[in-house]
Parts: sequence; C-alpha cells; structure tokens
Amino acid sequence: MGIKDYLMQCNEYLSNFWGINNEKNEIGFRMDPSTSTMQGEKSASPTRNNSTLSPNEKQNCSNAMPTYFSFMPTLGDFKGFPLEIFEFMLGYLSVKDISMMSMVSKIIRDRIINYISTPSGNRKFFPQDFHNQDQSDSAKSSILQHYSSLGLLFKRCTLLLPTKERLKYIYKRFLEIPCFQFYGCADPLHCLGLQCYGVFLQTVTAGWDEDECERVFNFLCDVTSLPQRIQRVVSSKPGRFRKLELRIRTFCRGVLLKHWILQSDSVFWLTCILKPWPSVIQARLLYLMFGPASTEDGNVDWRNMIQGPTDENNLKELADAVKLLYDTEKDEWLANDIVSLVDELAVIPQEWHLENSARFLILCGNNICFPFMASKAVDGRAIELARLVVFLALVCEKDLYCMGWSVKMMQKVCNVFSSTTEKNVFLQSIENAFAQMIMDALQLVISGEHDEEETSFLNLFHLVNAQANFHKEILYLTMNYEE
Repeated sequence: MGIKDYLMQCNEYLSNFWGINNEKNEIGFRMDPSTSTMQGEKSASPTRNNSTLSPNEKQNCSNAMPTYFSFMPTLGDFKGFPLEIFEFMLGYLSVKDISMMSMVSKIIRDRIINYISTPSGNRKFFPQDFHNQDQSDSAKSSILQHYSSLGLLFKRCTLLLPTKERLKYIYKRFLEIPCFQFYGCADPLHCLGLQCYGVFLQTVTAGWDEDECERVFNFLCDVTSLPQRIQRVVSSKPGRFRKLELRIRTFCRGVLLKHWILQSDSVFWLTCILKPWPSVIQARLLYLMFGPASTEDGNVDWRNMIQGPTDENNLKELADAVKLLYDTEKDEWLANDIVSLVDELAVIPQEWHLENSARFLILCGNNICFPFMASKAVDGRAIELARLVVFLALVCEKDLYCMGWSVKMMQKVCNVFSSTTEKNVFLQSIENAFAQMIMDALQLVISGEHDEEETSFLNLFHLVNAQANFHKEILYLTMNYEE
C-alpha cells in the first residue's frame, strides 16, 4: 500500500475526527491521478507557492480556507493531520520512507523524533529478534538492513546537533536494548544484536572525517570502559578471563570491525583499537579478535597454535588483519611495525608450531613474508631460518601451493646474507633440517605410535615428497628450465 492510499485513509479519519462533511469540500482532500498530489477540490494545494498564483486565485484560496486551518508551508498537507493520525501513518511507512520525510522540515523531523520515543515507535524501530536460531539467512539479512536504514534515519534526524549530542541521543535510545550493551546479552556468541549495532554505526558515520569518527570511538570507549577491560585481559595470562575475552572479541568484531565496505574504514577502526598499546599487546589483541576460537563455546583457543599443526581456516582471519594493516597508505603502520607485529604474534601465548608459522606467512603473502624472513637473516639467525624454509616447503606440499614459490623465497633470503660463509651455513642448515625432520618422522612410524588417522605416516609421506619437489625446483632453477 502506497503513501497515497495512506493519505486517503487518513482523510476518512480526519472527517470523523472533525465531523466535517467531505461533500462540502471545506477541507476535504482528493488525490489527483495526473499529478499524484493531495489537493482541495475547490482550492490549490496548501504546499503550492503563493507566488505562482494569480491575485484572483489567491483571493479564492484565502476565502476557501477556514480560520482554524492556518497555512504552514513546512507541514504542507500534513498540517491538517492531528498528531495521532500522523503517528498512525508513520506506523505503516517503511523506515526508509520515514527517513526521507525527516528531511522535509524541522517540524516533521521533530514529530518523527517524538514518535521514536513512543511505545509504538519503539516497537517499530527497534525489533529485537536477535536470538532466533531458526532464522534463515534472508531473515537475518533483513534485520541487518533494517538497522542500516535506521542508522540513516537517526543520522538525518540528528543532523543539526553536535557530534557529542548526536551520540548521547543514540546511546540513550540504545540503552533500552540489552543486546546492544557490552554485558547485556546472555548469549553473545549466538546474538545478532552487536552486528545490528555495527551496521547502524557504519551508516551513521558514513562520510564522516576521521576526527569525527575518532570522537565516536572515544565515546564508545567511555560508555563501555573498553580500554579498562582490555587492560585487565592483557595484564593476565591468556585464557584467565575467558568470558571477558569473548565479550571483547564479539564487541570489537560486531560493532567496530565487521561491516565496513571500504578498506580504509576497516583500517581506521582497527588502528583505533590497536595503536594505544605497545606491539606485544597489539599482537595479543589481534589474536584475541581474529585468532582461532572454540566451535563449542566461542572462547579464544590460545593453545591451538602451539599444540600441533592447525588448518588454514584458523589462520586466515588473522593473516587478513595483518595484510589489512600492511596495505594501508597511512603512516601509522610501517613495514617494520608489521614485521614486529608478526614476530610477536608467533610467540603468543608461547612459540607457535613452526608449521603454523609457515602457513601463516604464506597466507600473509610475499610483501610480509620476505621482510619478516629478511629481518632474521640480518640478525644472523640462519639455523632458525633454515627450519622455517623447510616448513614453508612442507606447507606448500600439504596445501598444494606452488613449490617454486618456496624455492624463490629461499633464494631471495639467501641473498640477504652479507658473506659467502653465512650463505653456505644457511643452505647447509636447510639440508640438515630436512634430514633431521625426516628421521624424526620415520622414528615415529617405526615406534608403532599410530593414531586412527595415521598422522605420523602421513607426515613422513608429505615430508619426503616436499623434499623431492623442493629439490626438483632447485634443479629447474639451476638449469634455467621452466617446467
């Protein structure tokens, strides 16, 4: 049903409200099909500019208007609507339509703001079906879209207010929604509330400059005590405050990080979270927000990286976050900062299994992998680098990456060493690492310590193939031959 139909319905209510006979056309409205506007049958529309009327038309118009129906151009045809009828009509309009109406005039905007505060407005604008596990993806998408449209409505309704006052008004409305609060939801892992908050925030701040967005971040930090909560977590051993870690993870991801369209926006909000802290805390926060989590309770899995090899899915979001920071054109994140960040990540909460470090570097890409390895070469850590190269080859073999990539990476790193002796030590260490790892894997197979998945045998199989294919690529490179 369109707005024309709503207005014609409202005309019937108006007639009953005032007891006026529409047939006399004193204030009756009709819909002109040719112009799609509301007009009196004997006079021009009240929204029409008087300067376009002839003197006779002006006289007729003024005579036709009752004295109690004073002209108010900012309300137009809505001048004749009692507040109850106006709010009744808003109840049938979509949030997008109401958002458009809010730009018509200050009076209409004020009426809409008042309607938002009413019980009927609260029910219309703030649906809280955040925990329906049976919802389809389209239903969840519809709820998110609703809050995105609501963000545009609030943005327009608070347009003339200073940023701080806008935020206070929004926060006051959101206080009534438990799932929008840091500790308000009993089941944050399965709640759609913080995501709705996030799309709302994304719409409200779209187009704002960074200074204004920083005020938004500071305001959110004040009302949620986010820095203090982070301080409590990072001052303790990983996993000690599991529930608080989960709250920080879901809040930062759902509200601050997840819904941005532009990469620059994502970098800005991630930088706001990380930059106040030293690099060791930045690395821990990155792991907390993007690292692997338990599929059962959502808690951060701090042991995942150190117990044994993990799959690519547990590393991808973490690698994407690091790449996001590296790819930014801002001065906040230099190449050395990223190398330090990766170095700190690889020992949280303890030193990672080398296969996980290798897989993580591959996911981060050449622009991060090479500077990271080159920094170790400059520091003379040839043996450590050699083992890492072997695991790069192993991951390429397991995950079906191009083995030639690992050989070229080894070649580039080798050229970083300043002396021939260092290069020879590095290359010899690679061969020794291959031999030692194969012998260790073979020993496990011979000992008979097998699990149901035959992990030890498969690991030996992949190691032997990795060594063979690695050396094959070296031969191709030496002979200047392309397969």
